Amino acid sequence: MPTPLIPQAFWFRVALPCRRVDAMPRPKGRLLDLPADCALAGFDALEGRNPWAEVRAAWNPDGLALAVEVPQKLGPIATDPNRPEGEGLDGAEFWVDTRDTRDVHRATRFCHRFRATITSARKGDDLAVDVTQAKIARAQADAPTAPRGLVRAAAERHRKGWRLEMWLPAAALHGFDPETNRRLGFNYLIHDPNRDTLPLTVGREFPIGEDPSLWATLELVD
Repeated sequence: MPTPLIPQAFWFRVALPCRRVDAMPRPKGRLLDLPADCALAGFDALEGRNPWAEVRAAWNPDGLALAVEVPQKLGPIATDPNRPEGEGLDGAEFWVDTRDTRDVHRATRFCHRFRATITSARKGDDLAVDVTQAKIARAQADAPTAPRGLVRAAAERHRKGWRLEMWLPAAALHGFDPETNRRLGFNYLIHDPNRDTLPLTVGREFPIGEDPSLWATLELVD
């Protein structure tokens, strides 16, 4: 069967449940430790692919939690922070729209982009994470930049792979207000220099980094 010219996920408007977890971030131990029922459904099967990473998400009134787990890493973990824009490094990019705008093609001030790049820790064989908030190309207006250090992140080697956890507090997400809005625009790309980048739905063949209408929806459920 020939490969379709348009990815199958393009034909769907994806809405995913995002469960409430009050005990986060955790005061001790792992930053998040999200349960298995926080895993987000992937859409690789639509393209005949097996997903090589699992993404989990959860929320509470204080913010949004995101976690990535790669159970089987191909090759060594690339931790050179000197490559531009995190190119060729392990990590993830996340886009969050606190208004879930689906009828515009340019980002608004409620649209955020966070890039988490795995780096080497100062001591031993541990991992660290460099988190940056990047501007979105062609945006109508930029989201306020969160103070550096406000977003918390942690990474660790896990069996034969790695785990990344990131906490986005409400103060880092302009317009985050679960009392009045339970729908967030959401998108991600997971990076591994030895694999094809893993998207939530469609990949870079579409302008997913700048067009909120191509993002999925997280439905914040209790």
